[in-house]
Amino acid sequence: MSAPPDTVLQVSTEEAAAIREAVLTADLATLGPGRGLAGPQDASDLTDFLADPRVTDAIYDLPRPFTLANVARWIAESEALRREGRRLLILTRDEQGVIAGYSCVSVWPDRSAAELAGALRADRQSGGQGGAGALHTFGWIFDTLGVRLMCLTAAIDNIRSAKLIDAAGFVRMGTRDAVRPDGTTRVSLYWEVTREQWRTRWG
Repeated sequence: MSAPPDTVLQVSTEEAAAIREAVLTADLATLGPGRGLAGPQDASDLTDFLADPRVTDAIYDLPRPFTLANVARWIAESEALRREGRRLLILTRDEQGVIAGYSCVSVWPDRSAAELAGALRADRQSGGQGGAGALHTFGWIFDTLGVRLMCLTAAIDNIRSAKLIDAAGFVRMGTRDAVRPDGTTRVSLYWEVTREQWRTRWG
């Protein structure tokens, strides 16, 4: 499961409430075309999308095994957390209406912090779309949700993601034990970046 950053920020009640409201009212059209919140109607398509190991093998916190029931439960859980201002499960569909990627933004309003996980369809990988999309999403999270800190994890052998995260300006903070939904753990590389560091690098 996603865990809040190791760094603990002091956050006022007012700031936390503003972040929760920002999650609740986020306009996904500002994130890009084809974006939408995952809903019950997406469960079958999302199950098919997640079933491709080229997409999901490196991601630890997905609802395995990828059955329709498990994915539907994940969507429902995500919607419940969204209503608390704590998660956005976002699907991107292409021009034909097929899922091209997903993003899961975990938010801790009382920490003014967020984490991003996600993946692209296999035919869209290794073409630069993932890196460009991730950079845009990082900036969107800081600007739209108003958090002051982001953290990311990646499997130790996930070289492609590690290069992308390093290039984005996140700071390596060592490793942490990432807990899967089934309770088992995976040692993961761990990064953080503050909003000030992000804006200094990217404007």
